[in-house]
Amino acid sequence: MALCCGLVSEKNVPVPLKSICVQLQVRGHVSSVRATLQYVNEEERPLEALFVFPLPAEAALCSFSASVGGQDIRGELRDKQTARDEYDDGVSAGRQVFLLEESDQSADVFRLSVGCLPAGGAATVSFTYSTELTVEEDGGLRYCLPAVLNPRYTPAAATGVPQVCSASVIPYSLSLTADVRSSVPIARLDCNCALEPLQFLDPQHTHAQVSLSAGHRFDKDVELLLYYVDPHQPSAVLEGGAATAPAGSLMADPLLMLSLYPEFPAAVMSSLTSHGEFIFLVDQSGSMDCPMHHGEGAQMRIESARDTLLLLLKSLPLGCYFNIYGFGSSFQAFFPQSVLYSEQTLQEALQRVKLMRANLGGTEILQPLQHIYSQACVPEHPRQLFIFTDGEVWNTRELLDLVRANSSSHRCFSFGIGEGASTALIAGMAKEGSGHAQFITGSDRMQPKVMQSLRFALQPAVEELCVDWRLPEGVAVELLSPPVRSLYQGQRALLYARLRGQSSAESDGAVMIKYKLKDTPVTNQLQFTLTPAGDTGLTVHWLAARTLIRGLEQEERVGGAEAEALRSRIVELSVECGVSSTHTAFICTHTHSGETVKGPLLQRNIPVPQMMACHGAPRRMMCAAPMARCSSRALPKMVCDSAMSPSRKLKSARVSHHSVPVGLVECDSASTHEPDLRQDPLLQLVSLQKASGSWEMSSALSAVLEKPEEELRKHTPPQADGLLWATVLSLLWLFSCKLQDRVEWQFVALKAAAWVRAQNQAGVAECVRNGNLLLDCQLTAETLGI
Repeated sequence: MALCCGLVSEKNVPVPLKSICVQLQVRGHVSSVRATLQYVNEEERPLEALFVFPLPAEAALCSFSASVGGQDIRGELRDKQTARDEYDDGVSAGRQVFLLEESDQSADVFRLSVGCLPAGGAATVSFTYSTELTVEEDGGLRYCLPAVLNPRYTPAAATGVPQVCSASVIPYSLSLTADVRSSVPIARLDCNCALEPLQFLDPQHTHAQVSLSAGHRFDKDVELLLYYVDPHQPSAVLEGGAATAPAGSLMADPLLMLSLYPEFPAAVMSSLTSHGEFIFLVDQSGSMDCPMHHGEGAQMRIESARDTLLLLLKSLPLGCYFNIYGFGSSFQAFFPQSVLYSEQTLQEALQRVKLMRANLGGTEILQPLQHIYSQACVPEHPRQLFIFTDGEVWNTRELLDLVRANSSSHRCFSFGIGEGASTALIAGMAKEGSGHAQFITGSDRMQPKVMQSLRFALQPAVEELCVDWRLPEGVAVELLSPPVRSLYQGQRALLYARLRGQSSAESDGAVMIKYKLKDTPVTNQLQFTLTPAGDTGLTVHWLAARTLIRGLEQEERVGGAEAEALRSRIVELSVECGVSSTHTAFICTHTHSGETVKGPLLQRNIPVPQMMACHGAPRRMMCAAPMARCSSRALPKMVCDSAMSPSRKLKSARVSHHSVPVGLVECDSASTHEPDLRQDPLLQLVSLQKASGSWEMSSALSAVLEKPEEELRKHTPPQADGLLWATVLSLLWLFSCKLQDRVEWQFVALKAAAWVRAQNQAGVAECVRNGNLLLDCQLTAETLGI
């Protein structure tokens, strides 16, 4: 259970937030979201409240307003320090004031300060943000409304103490409606929460609306998966500029958004490399000893990670190198350096995987990453880094800078485990490392998503990518998106471009994406119109501005003489486009009545919905701490210290104004949870495969096949040895009994088929015939790839 150490009201109600209303507009591959939050001060004294909440890391926060006493107040973007000073001055003067800002440490966390609500007073705040929809492995477009702000572990060397808003009870409700429009028909819309029936508003099924069912409790992320007919169709959206924007500004010019799905040659994509150095970095912090979801039969996160490592290790090709690191407050490497993949090293690694526990304390990714990058790469074996974590860190920007600084030496594939994993961290590491990010939430299985990323890592990399424009005379283009450094089969690339000038004759343009795959030149072309399609809003402009701002923020963090000039440019662009940045904040001040709020000011933290992951587990507790509003106020000693081992006790610390978000302080002690030795038959079969790709006849294999070992041995073809017979049987079982899980065992089967072909034995055909009779199936050698 959670220990609530923070301030609560006399009625034991810690929150003045009453409701959240979300209106979602989807236009093709992007969305615009308007959220409205209603506050009521039920205290007997004036109130100052702080609400910390997550948003997608790449979201463009583009408007903020408040309504007090029937008067609407539009927020204005200011330099962040100026806005903070204005907020503090307003609170001191007793004015009702609101401040909305992005965290200094992580781009996916925002904080809303609500100042000077009088006793019995009410206020409504609204903000709007735009974001790109992420592409899932099945072609669906994912929108996530995050309800969970996971504990963000702060390394001991960092200043400040992470804090929590405990939410064992979430006393506010959520309503959500979605309006979807597309140039192609909408196939369906799925959700992890109960929805009202989807309503199509036109015969072509290109316009639909849906809403959450009444009575929804905001106790988990809301995930919508949108499926279009022919989802890989490239598209272009031309958005007209804002009529009120100054001429020549970014917001005044038309912007083009290209959605590209490169089609790679099948012959090239079918060839998987046998080279590479594969490094697996696995979170073993205490928070990994939590369930993957809150339904029945949920695995613990560390158990799912162990099963996934088994599949990964068995799927690696012969001839590669590999290593595994576990990390928490410290880190451990399986081998001093990456080792050649062989039966001996595979078995040694598997034995250590079985012993992995969520017992390494807090979550510090920085040190193991620094160590990995300090290791020399294996010549002729491109480094592929796989990172598994539930994303509970707070030095996000420092980590991303490290990955970016080493981007030329590796590709980074990241996996966010469980609801609330930081999108800034998970998506950011993959983006900076030219890899791919996956999020495993709800009842998702980790293994299929990880196997998709492994396929990306084994496929040829895109080289010499360039963008070539074909525009009529008089029209110029400026590409606003950074260079595309990685492309994978089935993945989408969104590009933003600014158009200037106009043509009196032609009204169409074209763009060509050119690159090389394994020395094979490839060209993808897309045509588009130069005439905006009516009132398209400003979503594309906001996202393009956010792209430019993010790029400038990265340049600024590199430092150097240009840092101050870059900071000024960020603030200028942010204010000009109305899109927040790390250096700006929205400020609203209510001065209508001219009256000041009098009396002592109470402080309240508004809890973010928090998944209480380890219900009833006495070894882990979650503690709440109040936010210090002034640098002269110190945080109280955490009452959970006595429950922790001496090495993990938290120290009281002073927190400067606006320095640390409300997060979760976890009191991790060594986990005593034993691994679940029960495996499904697929994992049992995979665990029996040798590094070479073969199986041998054994009682364990017969148990998976559900046939007596004596019967299996009796039907061994005369021209086949035991290894060949066992391997063909295993392939037959996979294709006949586990075809629906093929994405998980595809590389296991490819390696087995390659081994069978290499044996060049005459008994293969008879093995297939006898196996079909034993397992009651009808498969051919061609189907098995042998």
